[in-house]
Amino acid sequence: MLTLGQATIRTITDLDPFRLPLQFLFPDGDLAALEAERSVLDPDHLDFETGEILLRVQSHLLQVGGLNILIDTCVGEDKERPRRPDWHRRQATGYLDRLASAGLRPEDIDVVLCTHLHADHAGWNTRLENGVWVPTFPKARYVMGRTEHDHWSALEAAEPGQHNHGLYADSVAPIIAQGQAELVDDGFSLAEGLEIRALPGHTPGQIGLCLCQGTADRRMLFCSDAMHSPVQVYQPGWASRFCSDPIKAIVTRQTLLDEAADEGTLLVPAHLRRHTAMGVKRSGGRFIPEFL
Repeated sequence: MLTLGQATIRTITDLDPFRLPLQFLFPDGDLAALEAERSVLDPDHLDFETGEILLRVQSHLLQVGGLNILIDTCVGEDKERPRRPDWHRRQATGYLDRLASAGLRPEDIDVVLCTHLHADHAGWNTRLENGVWVPTFPKARYVMGRTEHDHWSALEAAEPGQHNHGLYADSVAPIIAQGQAELVDDGFSLAEGLEIRALPGHTPGQIGLCLCQGTADRRMLFCSDAMHSPVQVYQPGWASRFCSDPIKAIVTRQTLLDEAADEGTLLVPAHLRRHTAMGVKRSGGRFIPEFL
């Protein structure tokens, strides 16, 4: 748990570690280029022996201003994901038990923020009850970017079930049908001191959440997959294989790193392991992560 001013942030783990070969995740990646950072990255973020990036699939639980905000909902259970055996028809994962260990039931969640609609970020939006997909968090507003929603909605309409592991049908459409979805744009205020920020590039409409107050005079930005790994602090020009617009993703990431280094903004990447957040400093013309 991380406490900053009046805000507390906890991680609710769904899958750890989530291993991906370095050059699969980052096609321009080069293990040798990271050798000088081995002491920082190994063993939590990069396995130098196997050449694998180590990620954690998790939600961030932000509690501030009387709100329980769940940022992203991971892979989920019972979902048809045959192209990823480790995600396919998962059961008894313990995710909701770990939420309960943080003192919350699904009905206690006030807001679910979907930073983007990839299958490892929105799967627990719904759960299967009597053969029907229903919202996991029955009293929550499910906030998602309008651009992001419209992108995947159009693909689903054109080719049902063919994109993004079929996530739209089982994890987004039921939320729309229940009237719990709230589509928002850049700059939308979720509550006082909580501002939606556009982070395009990884997906067309990825958004983050800026915690602009209640953090001991230091801003915090939940930046989702604008940064997959601390590896990209050292190598911001390495875009992921899953970025819809790699050039735009690099520009977004460089902007975040500049802001973190120049203004002290804390970054909370979606898949950061062992730590909740990180600051960034400049050293010799490069960026260096400082983990919290």
